[in-house]
Amino acid sequence: MNEIEGRCDAIEECYEFMLAFAGKGLRSDEGDQVRYHLERAAAALSGLAQEFAAVVEAQRLKPPDKYHAFLAVLDRDARDSLAAVELVLAQSTISSQLIDNLNASIHLRALLTDIFLIDGILAQQLKTESIPTG
Repeated sequence: MNEIEGRCDAIEECYEFMLAFAGKGLRSDEGDQVRYHLERAAAALSGLAQEFAAVVEAQRLKPPDKYHAFLAVLDRDARDSLAAVELVLAQSTISSQLIDNLNASIHLRALLTDIFLIDGILAQQLKTESIPTG
């Protein structure tokens, strides 16, 4: 779970940074901080669903078909978000307006919701599994 937590943290930190950056009204990404956060998020997005799938498999969570169906959604949203992040990173200048548009992307918002949902479920499942019964 540590790998997943690190990836989720990078994505969430990027989103929070972008919210602040978007509000500054800058015409360019001075200091490259926004690029740093976007690059970390891009790395975290790549293979994110596979990391969650590994936990589902290792913990033998049931019903597996429900987890696999949701992980397909997570994978699609992560790939769509990665495409948007990489498009922004490919620009020579990243303005606050561009980041504001990325923040508004339905793909990125869906991804964040996916992460919160599956991370919360896995945390609860793993907590329940570790509680001794009877």
